[in-house]
Amino acid sequence: MAIGAPGSSTPQSISQPSSSYTVPLAVVTTLFFMWGSLTSLNDVLIPYAQHVFNIRVDVSMLIQTAFFSAYFVFSIPAARIIDWIGYKRAIIVGLLTMVAACLGFYPAARIPSFPFFLFALIVLATGITILQVAANPYVAVLGKAETASSRLNLTQAFNSLGTAIFPWIGAHLILGTSAAAIETNVSREADAVIKLYVYFFGIALVLLAIAIGLFKLPPVSSAGHRIGEKVSDSIWKHPNLVFGAIGIFVYVGAEVAIGSSISNYLALDNIGGFISASSLPDAAVRYRAALGDAARYISLYWSGAVVGRFIGSALLQKIKAGKLLALAAIIAALLVMVSVLSNGHVAMWAILSIGLFNSIMFPCIFTMGIAELGPLTGDGSGLLNMAIVGGAIIPYLVGRAAVSINNHYYPTLIRGETSWGQGVHYALATPVVCYLYILFFALSGSKPNSERKVRA
Repeated sequence: MAIGAPGSSTPQSISQPSSSYTVPLAVVTTLFFMWGSLTSLNDVLIPYAQHVFNIRVDVSMLIQTAFFSAYFVFSIPAARIIDWIGYKRAIIVGLLTMVAACLGFYPAARIPSFPFFLFALIVLATGITILQVAANPYVAVLGKAETASSRLNLTQAFNSLGTAIFPWIGAHLILGTSAAAIETNVSREADAVIKLYVYFFGIALVLLAIAIGLFKLPPVSSAGHRIGEKVSDSIWKHPNLVFGAIGIFVYVGAEVAIGSSISNYLALDNIGGFISASSLPDAAVRYRAALGDAARYISLYWSGAVVGRFIGSALLQKIKAGKLLALAAIIAALLVMVSVLSNGHVAMWAILSIGLFNSIMFPCIFTMGIAELGPLTGDGSGLLNMAIVGGAIIPYLVGRAAVSINNHYYPTLIRGETSWGQGVHYALATPVVCYLYILFFALSGSKPNSERKVRA
């Protein structure tokens, strides 16, 4: 078993050879790719919603609020589902829930209805939550405990591959080019949304559910417990789990806030500079036209996570997760400040580079958070996944800060108009606080009970 016994500093090792888990890991890795692809498309739906529904930045961030709130509501029930039906069946339930959500995008795009979009996103995130609660600990325990962070980094790299590819596809299909963005037909945008969610992802998820149903995944029963079984331990007795939950909250919040803001941020004249004032004198029209080009850079932000996770998977074979996490948090915080305090391509590439250093954060925080939980691993995973609700709260706070700054310093902005003021530029300083907490977790909060007792 890859989970250490409570109170033991040395995790138990799996008796079977690691090669026997290669195929199961490959199968589960496809899940990471799929939910990464769908999650990243939210960043494209934000400028899409601003255009179709004529809403402000903060209101459009409700897309992330609706999506990530599901993690908070359904993570603990998802852990109970795993206890009840096991990892494999829980994964299938998660996939079929996602299929139902993808079908819900048809009426949302056709009407079109912003509340319908939010509802479909909640259902989609519910299915992804079940997958996350099942797949993350499954990967963590499916092999040697010493390489759990490295293994989860590797599978998360394919999650990031999905997040790198589909924002570009979504921006191209849904938002179009900058030249056509101003006059983009709502019906055409709706067709693109339906093609992506209903026809592509809906069918792909059905096929994946069938494939996993037919495939024999090895059981990892010792990483969970049956309903009604008494366990002489509590997740609240493990400070590394509690601190880790807060770490996941701020990490996801910071990562999603930055990703969600990239299109609005880079579309600013003094940041991306995609369209000259001479070609389009009106600032608001110019900003709207630049959103299509700006949204394509979302893929570069998430591509950094792809590269970083492959590099991180190798580095974590030789470097302790806590040390690498601390270094990544320091650099990420510095890059945010450089971007906020500068303009032009310096600000642009500084914010896009943060994806590289975000890459190893989730796998490291997660594996250090569930260290020494034993049979409480499933419950611990549920708590950590509840903390992903940070992606619902922090991006909205950044959006509110941006709107407040714009309302104060840019009185010419019309109520409900897509924001072209500098509010989002300065509101992006918020993630610095998040990265400083992650630094604390890496250096102190991540210590499991065995290490705390030795140093006591």
